[in-house]
Amino acid sequence: MENYKKYLKSLKKYGRFINYNSNKRVHRSAVDFLLWKLKLYNSADETIDFPIDFSFPKVEKKFNSNDPWVMWVGHCTFLVKINNHKILTDPIWTDRCSPFKSIGPQRRHQPAIDLDQLSNIDFVVISHNHYDHLDKKTVMHLNKKFPKIKWIVPMGLKKWFKKRGMTNVFDLDWWQSYEDDSFQIHAVPAQHYTGRSLLDGNKVLWVGYVIESKKDQKKLYFTGDTGYNEIDFKNIGSKFKSMDLCLIPIGTYMPRKFMNPVHIDPKDAVNIHQDVNSKLSVAMHFKTFNLSDENMKQPPYELYLNLKKQNVSLDNFRVLEIGDHLNW
Repeated sequence: MENYKKYLKSLKKYGRFINYNSNKRVHRSAVDFLLWKLKLYNSADETIDFPIDFSFPKVEKKFNSNDPWVMWVGHCTFLVKINNHKILTDPIWTDRCSPFKSIGPQRRHQPAIDLDQLSNIDFVVISHNHYDHLDKKTVMHLNKKFPKIKWIVPMGLKKWFKKRGMTNVFDLDWWQSYEDDSFQIHAVPAQHYTGRSLLDGNKVLWVGYVIESKKDQKKLYFTGDTGYNEIDFKNIGSKFKSMDLCLIPIGTYMPRKFMNPVHIDPKDAVNIHQDVNSKLSVAMHFKTFNLSDENMKQPPYELYLNLKKQNVSLDNFRVLEIGDHLNW
């Protein structure tokens, strides 16, 4: 493990992790959720008109399965192949992201591939412990099918995996790394919060990941869930210089007054793309689960408008259909 002393590790206050680079109150409490559901966070000028039949422009490029590729499984779950290794990000295959079997947000689109069709998963990276990113049923299934998986998780989450029988678990603080002969996997800051019950808020950390392939020096940045600030992403860009592929959220942002501290909107997604000098970015965290107030078709349109406004080529920030493959 390596610590980057130039960059600050995580900090705790009263035993709970904090977002020290944000000037916003980030943690979302039960009171905040109540105010949201009572529509007291809503703003009349948030909703925009958009073409119901809008389709994000496709970029037709030849796909080569021998080159590094990524497939969008749905939500924040991607299957990544590089150097004959396969990596999964925040895997969730269940119909609901909830502690309950019959209550909670229901999946609107089925996963692009069945769990039993997966082969040779080498790494799984988990960004944080919210139910739409850490799904117990999926994790248990993967561990049974691929007992040699290396699980890369945020600081404090290792105990959850160990309790369920997983042994190859590596928990990382911000700016800490896992390394083997093929990869360096770096945990980097995100602006978010954690919790799976009313009592465990921020007891474990939340992270993004930069995955570096040693063989070809390629870099993949998976942001995890995050709000935007002027420090963290510029620091990530400064440390790693550029990214070959970024997986960046574009959905779950309305009402903005409630969501903005913890979920970026399409404008901030473009800001992150630019802050980390991304050569190619792919949108995530939309279309699969309805977790906020915006129309589920709105995020790609807002992304399109903001890419145009900020003069970013549509070749460089892509919106995939679930199941699409892309070389990077």
